[in-house]
Amino acid sequence: MVLSDRDIKKALSSGRIKITPKPNLATQLGSCMIDLQLGNVYRVFDHSKTPYLDPQNPKTLEGITTEIKVRDGESFTLHPGEFILAVTREHIEMPDDLTGRLEGRSSIGRLGIVIHSTAANIECGFRGNITLELANMGRIPVMLYPGMRICSLSFDELSSPADVPYYKKKSAKYVGQKKPEVSRIGEER
Repeated sequence: MVLSDRDIKKALSSGRIKITPKPNLATQLGSCMIDLQLGNVYRVFDHSKTPYLDPQNPKTLEGITTEIKVRDGESFTLHPGEFILAVTREHIEMPDDLTGRLEGRSSIGRLGIVIHSTAANIECGFRGNITLELANMGRIPVMLYPGMRICSLSFDELSSPADVPYYKKKSAKYVGQKKPEVSRIGEER
Protein backbone atom coordinates (compact mmCIF):
# COMPACT_ATOMS: atom_id res chain seq x y z
CA MET A 1 0.00 0.00 0.00
CA VAL A 2 1.37 3.42 -0.99
CA LEU A 3 1.15 6.09 1.71
CA SER A 4 -1.05 9.10 0.94
CA ASP A 5 -0.09 12.70 1.72
CA ARG A 6 -2.08 12.39 4.95
CA ASP A 7 -0.13 9.27 5.99
CA ILE A 8 3.22 10.81 5.01
CA LYS A 9 2.44 13.82 7.24
CA LYS A 10 1.56 11.50 10.14
CA ALA A 11 4.72 9.44 9.62
CA LEU A 12 6.86 12.59 9.58
CA SER A 13 5.24 14.13 12.66
CA SER A 14 5.47 10.87 14.66
CA GLY A 15 9.10 10.31 13.62
CA ARG A 16 8.32 7.05 11.82
CA ILE A 17 9.95 8.61 8.74
CA LYS A 18 12.79 11.01 9.51
CA ILE A 19 13.85 13.65 6.99
CA THR A 20 16.48 16.26 7.84
CA PRO A 21 16.29 19.15 7.14
CA LYS A 22 12.56 19.16 7.72
CA PRO A 23 10.76 19.41 4.36
CA ASN A 24 8.53 22.33 3.48
CA LEU A 25 5.26 20.43 3.12
CA ALA A 26 3.57 23.33 1.29
CA THR A 27 5.95 22.93 -1.67
CA GLN A 28 7.45 19.45 -1.31
CA LEU A 29 4.47 17.24 -0.42
CA GLY A 30 2.40 15.74 -3.22
CA SER A 31 -0.68 13.52 -2.98
CA CYS A 32 1.41 10.37 -2.46
CA MET A 33 5.08 11.43 -2.48
CA ILE A 34 7.50 14.00 -1.19
CA ASP A 35 9.91 15.97 -3.35
CA LEU A 36 13.58 15.94 -2.36
CA GLN A 37 16.14 18.58 -3.18
CA LEU A 38 19.50 18.38 -4.91
CA GLY A 39 22.45 18.54 -2.54
CA ASN A 40 25.75 20.42 -2.91
CA VAL A 41 28.18 17.55 -3.56
CA TYR A 42 28.69 15.90 -6.96
CA ARG A 43 31.02 13.12 -8.11
CA VAL A 44 32.21 13.50 -11.72
CA PHE A 45 33.83 10.67 -13.64
CA ASP A 46 37.36 11.26 -14.93
CA HIS A 47 36.84 9.24 -18.10
CA SER A 48 40.24 10.17 -19.55
CA LYS A 49 42.08 8.52 -16.63
CA THR A 50 40.95 4.96 -17.21
CA PRO A 51 40.39 2.85 -20.33
CA TYR A 52 37.53 0.84 -18.75
CA LEU A 53 35.67 -0.04 -15.54
CA ASP A 54 35.81 -3.67 -14.45
CA PRO A 55 33.48 -4.63 -11.56
CA GLN A 56 35.57 -7.77 -11.01
CA ASN A 57 38.72 -5.66 -10.58
CA PRO A 58 38.12 -3.04 -7.84
CA LYS A 59 41.42 -1.31 -8.69
CA THR A 60 39.82 -0.01 -11.91
CA LEU A 61 37.21 1.76 -9.75
CA GLU A 62 39.74 3.62 -7.58
CA GLY A 63 40.34 7.28 -8.32
CA ILE A 64 37.94 7.40 -11.26
CA THR A 65 35.92 10.34 -9.92
CA THR A 66 36.47 13.81 -8.62
CA GLU A 67 34.29 15.33 -5.91
CA ILE A 68 32.91 18.78 -6.69
CA LYS A 69 31.14 21.00 -4.17
CA VAL A 70 28.75 23.65 -5.43
CA ARG A 71 27.64 26.49 -3.16
CA ASP A 72 24.02 27.48 -2.77
CA GLY A 73 23.07 29.95 -5.50
CA GLU A 74 25.73 28.60 -7.89
CA SER A 75 25.06 26.09 -10.65
CA PHE A 76 26.52 22.87 -11.97
CA THR A 77 26.36 22.31 -15.73
CA LEU A 78 25.39 18.79 -16.76
CA HIS A 79 26.51 18.35 -20.35
CA PRO A 80 24.87 16.10 -22.96
CA GLY A 81 25.93 12.48 -22.54
CA GLU A 82 27.45 13.19 -19.12
CA PHE A 83 26.80 10.91 -16.16
CA ILE A 84 27.49 12.02 -12.58
CA LEU A 85 26.60 11.05 -9.03
CA ALA A 86 24.93 13.52 -6.69
CA VAL A 87 22.98 13.34 -3.43
CA THR A 88 19.78 14.66 -2.02
CA ARG A 89 20.05 17.57 0.39
CA GLU A 90 17.86 15.61 2.78
CA HIS A 91 19.10 12.84 5.08
CA ILE A 92 16.47 10.07 5.22
CA GLU A 93 15.81 7.46 7.89
CA MET A 94 13.41 4.79 6.69
CA PRO A 95 11.61 2.59 9.23
CA ASP A 96 11.85 -1.19 9.13
CA ASP A 97 8.34 -1.53 7.68
CA LEU A 98 8.43 0.95 4.77
CA THR A 99 10.32 0.90 1.50
CA GLY A 100 10.68 3.93 -0.75
CA ARG A 101 10.41 4.42 -4.48
CA LEU A 102 12.56 7.16 -6.00
CA GLU A 103 11.34 8.83 -9.18
CA GLY A 104 12.61 11.73 -11.22
CA ARG A 105 10.39 14.75 -11.43
CA SER A 106 8.63 15.16 -14.77
CA SER A 107 9.67 18.82 -15.06
CA ILE A 108 13.34 17.77 -14.82
CA GLY A 109 12.84 14.80 -17.17
CA ARG A 110 11.40 17.14 -19.79
CA LEU A 111 14.79 18.85 -19.86
CA GLY A 112 16.44 15.52 -20.73
CA ILE A 113 17.73 14.74 -17.23
CA VAL A 114 17.44 11.18 -15.91
CA ILE A 115 17.56 11.04 -12.10
CA HIS A 116 18.38 7.38 -11.49
CA SER A 117 19.79 4.72 -13.76
CA THR A 118 18.76 1.69 -11.75
CA ALA A 119 18.66 2.48 -8.03
CA ALA A 120 15.02 3.41 -7.57
CA ASN A 121 14.36 1.35 -4.44
CA ILE A 122 15.15 2.92 -1.08
CA GLU A 123 15.25 -0.09 1.22
CA CYS A 124 13.50 -0.27 4.54
CA GLY A 125 16.01 0.69 7.20
CA PHE A 126 18.03 2.95 4.85
CA ARG A 127 19.83 5.75 6.67
CA GLY A 128 21.64 8.49 4.76
CA ASN A 129 21.46 10.94 1.91
CA ILE A 130 20.16 9.27 -1.25
CA THR A 131 22.63 9.01 -4.12
CA LEU A 132 21.27 10.16 -7.46
CA GLU A 133 22.59 8.79 -10.76
CA LEU A 134 22.15 11.82 -13.01
CA ALA A 135 22.53 11.76 -16.78
CA ASN A 136 21.78 14.31 -19.46
CA MET A 137 20.09 12.41 -22.26
CA GLY A 138 19.36 15.57 -24.25
CA ARG A 139 21.53 17.55 -26.64
CA ILE A 140 21.64 20.80 -24.64
CA PRO A 141 23.59 21.42 -21.39
CA VAL A 142 21.33 21.82 -18.34
CA MET A 143 22.11 23.92 -15.27
CA LEU A 144 21.45 22.21 -11.93
CA TYR A 145 21.21 24.14 -8.66
CA PRO A 146 21.62 22.92 -5.08
CA GLY A 147 18.25 23.07 -3.36
CA MET A 148 16.16 22.59 -6.51
CA ARG A 149 13.49 19.91 -6.23
CA ILE A 150 15.06 17.08 -8.22
CA CYS A 151 13.18 13.87 -7.39
CA SER A 152 10.19 12.43 -5.53
CA LEU A 153 10.01 9.69 -2.94
CA SER A 154 6.91 7.59 -2.34
CA PHE A 155 6.51 5.08 0.47
CA ASP A 156 5.20 1.50 0.30
CA GLU A 157 4.18 -0.31 3.45
CA LEU A 158 5.58 -3.80 3.95
CA SER A 159 3.31 -6.61 5.18
CA SER A 160 5.45 -6.71 8.35
CA PRO A 161 8.73 -5.14 9.51
CA ALA A 162 11.80 -6.64 7.82
CA ASP A 163 13.88 -9.07 9.88
CA VAL A 164 17.03 -7.57 8.38
CA PRO A 165 16.51 -3.93 7.35
CA TYR A 166 19.26 -2.22 5.35
CA TYR A 167 21.19 -0.82 8.32
CA LYS A 168 21.49 -4.35 9.81
CA LYS A 169 22.70 -6.05 6.61
CA LYS A 170 26.33 -7.18 6.66
CA SER A 171 26.45 -6.39 2.95
CA ALA A 172 25.11 -2.80 3.33
CA LYS A 173 27.83 -0.72 1.69
CA TYR A 174 26.28 2.74 1.82
CA VAL A 175 24.81 3.05 5.33
CA GLY A 176 25.06 6.62 6.61
CA GLN A 177 26.37 8.12 3.38
CA LYS A 178 26.36 11.91 3.35
CA LYS A 179 27.82 12.44 -0.12
CA PRO A 180 27.82 10.45 -3.35
CA GLU A 181 30.02 7.39 -2.97
CA VAL A 182 31.68 5.54 -5.83
CA SER A 183 30.52 2.01 -6.55
CA ARG A 184 31.65 -0.51 -3.97
CA ILE A 185 30.72 -3.50 -6.10
CA GLY A 186 34.19 -4.91 -5.48
CA GLU A 187 33.20 -5.55 -1.84
CA GLU A 188 30.66 -8.16 -2.97
CA ARG A 189 33.19 -10.93 -3.35
